Amino acid sequence: METTPQQLEDRARELQAKLAPQIEQAREALGTFNEKAKAFIRERPGTCLLGALAVGYLVGRLASRR
Repeated sequence: METTPQQLEDRARELQAKLAPQIEQAREALGTFNEKAKAFIRERPGTCLLGALAVGYLVGRLASRR
């Protein structure tokens, strides 16, 4: 049985309707996380800088092994 373009469009609309609330919820959660991360960085810039340096060092060590 061959799928027609109309059937594909209908299926795409169904999926969009089904996933739209989940996508919006994920978007809101990411926005909340982003705000919390920015607040943390503003409150503790030194800690964040040291953490970034440590991660960069570890990534560099792992990359140089290959």
